[in-house]
Amino acid sequence: MKNILLIGGSYGIGLAIAKELQYENKVFIASRTNENLTDLHITHIPFNALNDTLDTSQLPEVIDGLVYCPGSINLRPFRGLKPESFEADMQINFISLVKVIQTVLPNLTASNQSSIVLFSSVAASMGMPFHTSVAAAKGAIEGFAKALAAEYAPKIRVNVIAPSLTDTPLADKFLNNDVKKEKSAERHPLKRVGTSDDMAQMASFLLSEKNSWISGQIFHVDGGMSTLLVNG
Repeated sequence: MKNILLIGGSYGIGLAIAKELQYENKVFIASRTNENLTDLHITHIPFNALNDTLDTSQLPEVIDGLVYCPGSINLRPFRGLKPESFEADMQINFISLVKVIQTVLPNLTASNQSSIVLFSSVAASMGMPFHTSVAAAKGAIEGFAKALAAEYAPKIRVNVIAPSLTDTPLADKFLNNDVKKEKSAERHPLKRVGTSDDMAQMASFLLSEKNSWISGQIFHVDGGMSTLLVNG
């Protein structure tokens, strides 16, 4: 049974990952709230990724898997974005991620081979209007992940999931009615919006032994948006 640490996990993709992993792994969730977690087989650690230092005394000495879930969707015209907006997106998406990994690095290297799963966005590889801030932050994650994977191979595998817009609480304002959902679905070759379960199943695979020979990769779980052009 593996020890898996989720940073964020009380809603959205993190919660779906916890549900996917809870019975075959020992799952630890470090998040601001334990809302939605009381019925799960997990251990909750109060933690705010923006402000707190993770208390490793509440974690096992060996961590076999780490998933960092906190992020942002800050879509605004570039001319209206102040540098502070870029700093805020970089902080929650990337800087806090780096701090967490550095904090638990001894636990990760204590595993025979651990796995880190991070989240980017389709916007990091596609030029999409109004995405300058989030694309910059997610692009940093992708470059960082490849470099980290190279530095810590074969001890730690590092991979990234890059979704398109996914139906989660974070994306609610973009998908909060049927018309918005239908328009978003039509933008994807597979004609639907992504779900938390889509991401959780990929994360589960990347954390498992089935992924023992994959590292430094960006997986576009995006309904075909980043690679397919389909008429109609």
